[in-house]
Amino acid sequence: MPKTLDDIDHRLLALLQQDSGRTLAALGDLVGLSPSAVQRRIDRYRETGLLRREIAVVAPSSALLAVCLVTLDRESPESHRSFREWVQAAPEVQQFYNVSGDHDYVVILATSDMAHHRETAERVIKNAPNLRRYSTMFVLDPIRTTLTVPTR
Repeated sequence: MPKTLDDIDHRLLALLQQDSGRTLAALGDLVGLSPSAVQRRIDRYRETGLLRREIAVVAPSSALLAVCLVTLDRESPESHRSFREWVQAAPEVQQFYNVSGDHDYVVILATSDMAHHRETAERVIKNAPNLRRYSTMFVLDPIRTTLTVPTR
């Protein structure tokens, strides 16, 4: 997070994280800037890499979500690199984290149903290079999901 963010930047970033589909005029009204000033700030966020991309969030009501905990067999930069490349290539991978503790990675899969999950887990996790073990937990009720990041 750049240290040069002012209060308006923090407010604008929070608003963009809530709903990036707001118009520049609406955002400007909420933070006290003209639409062109809002656009300049958003352009700066993009140029500096602070704002990576803007996406549409689809309600996952019909998706089967699974949390897979993965442990690799060998610890080496090459084994981690090849595993990461393998997993990232799958469109069903919604989130992917390198973690500390008993496991090396957490992989969140979003599939259409149990048959799709089985096929995906086999292709993406079970057949992955250097796999020692994995376990899967299915999301029964997504209580809260967000991608917002605190800026202060």
